[in-house]
Amino acid sequence: MSFLRAWLIAVAMSAVSIASSLPLGLWPLPAAAQATQTIVVEGNRRVEAETVRSYFKPGPGGRLDQSAVDDGLKALIATGLFQDVKINQAGGRIVVSVVENAVIGRIAFEGNKKIKDEQLSGEIQSKPRGSFSRALVQSDTLRIAEIYRRSGRYDVRVTPEIIEQPNNRVDLIFTVEEGAKTSVKSVEFVGNGAFSASRLRDIIKTHESNLLSFLGSNDIYDPDRVEADRDLIRRFYLKNGYADVQVVAALTEYDPEKKGFLVTFKIEEGAQYRIGSVDFRSSIPNFDTGSLRTYSRVSAGSLYNVELVEKSTEEMQIEASRRGYAFAVVRPGGDRNFEAHTVSVVFNVDEGPRTYIERINLRGNTRTRDYVIRREFDLSEGDAYNRALVDRAERRLKNLDYFKSVKIVTEPGSSSDRVILVVEMEEKSTGDFSISGGYSTTDGALAEVSISERNLLGRGLYAKASVSYGQYSRGVSLSFVEPYLLDYRMALGFDTYWKEQKSNSYTSYGVTTLGFSPRIGLALREDLTLQLRYSLYQQSITLASAYNNCNNNASNASLAYNPTPAYIQNVLGGADPTNSTSSGVYGYGCYGDGESSLPVRKELANGATWTSALGYTLNYNTLDNTKNPTDGLLVDFRQDFAGVGGDVTYLKTALDTKYYTPLVSEIVSVIHLQGGLLSKLGNQDLRMLDHFQMGANLVRGFASNGIGPRDITYYNYGSNGDALGGTKYWGASMELQMPFWFLPKEVGLKGAVYADAGSLWGYQGPTSWSATGEVNTKACPTCGLQYDDGNTVRSSVGVGLIWASPFGPLRFDYAVPITKGKYDVVQEFRFGGGTSF
Repeated sequence: MSFLRAWLIAVAMSAVSIASSLPLGLWPLPAAAQATQTIVVEGNRRVEAETVRSYFKPGPGGRLDQSAVDDGLKALIATGLFQDVKINQAGGRIVVSVVENAVIGRIAFEGNKKIKDEQLSGEIQSKPRGSFSRALVQSDTLRIAEIYRRSGRYDVRVTPEIIEQPNNRVDLIFTVEEGAKTSVKSVEFVGNGAFSASRLRDIIKTHESNLLSFLGSNDIYDPDRVEADRDLIRRFYLKNGYADVQVVAALTEYDPEKKGFLVTFKIEEGAQYRIGSVDFRSSIPNFDTGSLRTYSRVSAGSLYNVELVEKSTEEMQIEASRRGYAFAVVRPGGDRNFEAHTVSVVFNVDEGPRTYIERINLRGNTRTRDYVIRREFDLSEGDAYNRALVDRAERRLKNLDYFKSVKIVTEPGSSSDRVILVVEMEEKSTGDFSISGGYSTTDGALAEVSISERNLLGRGLYAKASVSYGQYSRGVSLSFVEPYLLDYRMALGFDTYWKEQKSNSYTSYGVTTLGFSPRIGLALREDLTLQLRYSLYQQSITLASAYNNCNNNASNASLAYNPTPAYIQNVLGGADPTNSTSSGVYGYGCYGDGESSLPVRKELANGATWTSALGYTLNYNTLDNTKNPTDGLLVDFRQDFAGVGGDVTYLKTALDTKYYTPLVSEIVSVIHLQGGLLSKLGNQDLRMLDHFQMGANLVRGFASNGIGPRDITYYNYGSNGDALGGTKYWGASMELQMPFWFLPKEVGLKGAVYADAGSLWGYQGPTSWSATGEVNTKACPTCGLQYDDGNTVRSSVGVGLIWASPFGPLRFDYAVPITKGKYDVVQEFRFGGGTSF
């Protein structure tokens, strides 16, 4: 017995020793405590005791076992309200001792000059009147540093400072040492043989730092932007036939000496491929694949272009859906011939999964109305899911320019054959207020103030009002566009305008125009649009008194042409100021004493004229970039029929075509062809104002209105009249645009060399007038308007400087005419440009 008693005592002592070494949270609860426990809370000041107790959930039978105690302890710590939490057992009670976190009184930022307090406050998690947490403060410190790094300041230092206040409160101060801006000092490429480094720099968004970098932010190092540039480079190569291209890496290295980043893209180009053949296959019974050939944008022998393959796939899939194959999926495939460097493209049409759209959920559109977004979809809830139509809707939403980002993702629906489309958007400002200024050799100085809104009231409406005032022109205009008329993809717009063009060194008269023009636009295809319009406007001539006084006064120094007394008597047939008895009834009368040409004066006498015209424009656009195109075709065909009421009748037709194609070493070729025809309808004469007026807009090297028919009635006496315009014109231009390879791309300078040719002829306006004081056609039948109207080919060669400057687009041209008409007006140097700010 003594041995057994000694053994039991030893076991009991060992158990006590083991239990005393366990952490408090692992102590086993006595049976009585497990049945009916009392939870006592100590140390709490702001948090209610009952709130603390609520974190401890009894198990089945109302028992608080060890697992429930552990879960409660973890939950309390996770609240962030306490610095420390301890659990003790005292008799039949569980004692929860807490040390509460301090309350943040205020949060301040010191040393931050480049980023405002409001922006930093919105990014951190610590908030005034919230609980203070050291872990949260550490996270906020890292977040502030990350914000500065995203803005290009990698030398930033952020130090948090805690100032204790009475009543368990603290002030939190973040001291920021911003450091210097950390920019990209160089962008290099390794492995590029087909395209130069300067050409690839033009493709990516990351730019090297230069003298003008303070006007933008693309020279700031951003790892996300660099990663996106890898995809841009890859897509560029795929577009140009390099099907095996890989952008292996984008290496970034900080250079302490240059205090900036060195970015290097490593490229494996592979060979350039062409299309070997194009075939169509279908696993769907009775599906005619031959009908899809018209929707293929790739053909045998052409350069392999992944973008054209993708567009072809999209259009084919949409066409299959229209024909009743709602679940058809078109998948492109390609077999490479590595020896011949060709790709055999196969468009496979298969039956896709039968999936329907359960809902379309919109997220992030706080201002834009839901229907403005939903109308960009060609499908709705309940329709068959079609990825091509979803991609088209995403592209349309991005083109609206209402959002910083748009992404459409799918989520599982209520069943396996249902999907939910989620449109995730981030809105941006769509209003613009601009003050524009510029100067050109034609229009002189010009300033414009405008205000516009692309998404008026969140309804997708466009409105703009502008006021311009210049040296030779001024005006007011109002524009409004409803892009979806009666919920159809048809834009309705109207323009109201008043414009005054004053006389200048090229014209002796001014023109005042007041008009209204409604229009309807239709998208026939992604690259083809049709616009129908109606124009109603009033035009009137304004003329300075010196050009309209009819006084035959040789002593009037204000006249542009000042005849001598003998000239007035012998040629003009006017009164001789030295002989009061002279009759002045023969010859040209006052028409030749320095006044404007006969058609101008006749237009002035007729007063304001109303023009009512119907017209349309067909526009075909495949340009790769509307602001700085390097590839593609732009065709603009216009016709206007005047005579639907009003005082004028005519049919005016114009064609303008530009073709861009890249050549070697980033040289872009631009071929520009244009032509026009003004046709007389019925017996009504054409006005001079309705004629085409051409100059440098047709052949560079000539003045505004410097080409074509011109009043030469008094050319032999040293006086040239106004340009009369013509009813027919044609023009052709060949231009080569090239960058200055020794300058950074970001400077935005390009050079151009060109050759122009064209002609304007066919004046059909008034040539005589029987008004009192004008030409005395009875006494002098041959004394009517004399003008030159030869179909002379004008041509010139020149050089240009194109600058996409921070102050707006500028262009300088110097052209020398090679052939010209006898009475044409030459202007070899020309420039123009402007800006908005």
